Amino acid sequence: MYDTIIIGAGPAGMTAALYAARSNLKVALIEGGLPGGQMNNTSDIENYPGYANISGPELAEKMFEPLENLGVEHLYGFVKNIENHGDVKKVITDDEEFETRTVIVATGSKHRLLGVSGEEELNSRGVSYCAVCDGAFFRDQDLLVVGGGDSAVEEAIFLTQFAKSVTIVHRRDELRAQKVLQDRAFANEKINFIWDSVVKEIKGENRVESVVIENVKTNQVTEHAFGGVFIYVGLDPVSDFTKDLQIQDESGWIVTDDHMKTSVAGVFAVGDVRQKDLRQVTTAVGDGAIAGQEAYKYITEHS
Repeated sequence: MYDTIIIGAGPAGMTAALYAARSNLKVALIEGGLPGGQMNNTSDIENYPGYANISGPELAEKMFEPLENLGVEHLYGFVKNIENHGDVKKVITDDEEFETRTVIVATGSKHRLLGVSGEEELNSRGVSYCAVCDGAFFRDQDLLVVGGGDSAVEEAIFLTQFAKSVTIVHRRDELRAQKVLQDRAFANEKINFIWDSVVKEIKGENRVESVVIENVKTNQVTEHAFGGVFIYVGLDPVSDFTKDLQIQDESGWIVTDDHMKTSVAGVFAVGDVRQKDLRQVTTAVGDGAIAGQEAYKYITEHS
């Protein structure tokens, strides 16, 4: 029997584990991959206090280091369901079941798909959702980045160190990214823009060769040669396994109060899986700290 099981080892989950373990709780951290979550796909983090610039994987490693010394158990697995049995919750993975008094959901979000022809067929053959992971494979090629937010612009800038050129296609006539990122992109001679346009199809035999693009204002359809397509059009929550608890909104984001409490007593949610406005490492860490303390309070009140 654990005091708390934390599902997901991104910055929110690791911080929740830190605070819960420091409160002398018996803590398990379940993760389906490397600790760090989306940070592992981020080349440079420039807005985390204390570091002018640090790579995502390096920050993830620094966050994970103290947990082992505090006795946090690190379990590998994919959670399929959470059962609420009142004072006891059952966390069910693909091959094991665990009992715990509290659960903290910290599974974050995943990149949204475009849903166009060729995207799935050419995934990992020119279609990518992670410039940091795959950028070096595209040296001296013309690349397309889809999206207009922070991630799209950051990754476009990152890709210019490998690519011959990088084109950003965005459905509006202006970017949504932070001003400082926009300024860097506009000043970079390798970056081009296609405004008011969406991707209709990704074409290629064994790998990406071209992309069909439609202007949403004129309906003009054009085809452009690209060696790779990097897609950043939003996020969807990783929360399907919580459906039985009925703690999601209509889009799947988990609803909590300011104390990270869901509508189910003893179940908390933190980080990017939450219904919230700002999804950053800093806000995830804040969520995790609150949830770790709230789990301790819940347990002491129900002992």
